[in-house]
Amino acid sequence: MKFLVFQHIAIEHPGIFRDLMAERGIAWDAIELDEGEAIPPLEDYDALIVMGGPMDVFDEAELPWLIPEKAAIREAVRERQMPYLGFCLGHQLLADALGGRCERMERAEIGILDIDVTAAGRADPLFQGLPGRFQALQWHGVAVTDVPEGGVALASSPLCAIQAQRVGPRAWGVQYHVEMTHDTVPEWGRVPAYAAALEATLGSGALDDMERACAQGMADFNNNSRRLFDNFLEAGGLNG
Repeated sequence: MKFLVFQHIAIEHPGIFRDLMAERGIAWDAIELDEGEAIPPLEDYDALIVMGGPMDVFDEAELPWLIPEKAAIREAVRERQMPYLGFCLGHQLLADALGGRCERMERAEIGILDIDVTAAGRADPLFQGLPGRFQALQWHGVAVTDVPEGGVALASSPLCAIQAQRVGPRAWGVQYHVEMTHDTVPEWGRVPAYAAALEATLGSGALDDMERACAQGMADFNNNSRRLFDNFLEAGGLNG
């Protein structure tokens, strides 16, 4: 089995999912779209995973590679019904590419924050075995405000009504970050756009506070990551 991964900046890789894929013998190819790498034929892969990045989903004029990326997402989800899992920007791209809507938020959502699973989410296979309320890392200033046709909202937070979505039978996006490891926050804190958003939202010194909060909750975060990945494999028909 082989997965295709779209990356938009080198440090936003699959994180803990690298270990989870290795444990299950899943090979994967990462395509660094921001470096001009070409998207390979989708028929060579069993699933598509799309990561986050510091750019915005609407930046097509400045970043024209977003156009073929969105076309590939449409092909994967609508034409091929490939299992799809998107994180943060990958969640927003799923909505935007398939006719949903993304908008800039009045206030960025950054920190270790509560997420509530909706009634639809509690019934969805992606969230089976996960708590109805949990905490996760947030670091975004754009939100999905309308899911595409055939989509359903699966989780929410006070600042972002669509924290997770399913579109069609086997495509999911989550706005929050479940892929993180102990290196995630310090690495992202060195990205100028991320550091500026963090300080503007939470003030000076917020990076140290967030590193401590992540370290304290990492075991729970990683357990939730493992459960979500197992659910994705099962619901996507990737276990056999």
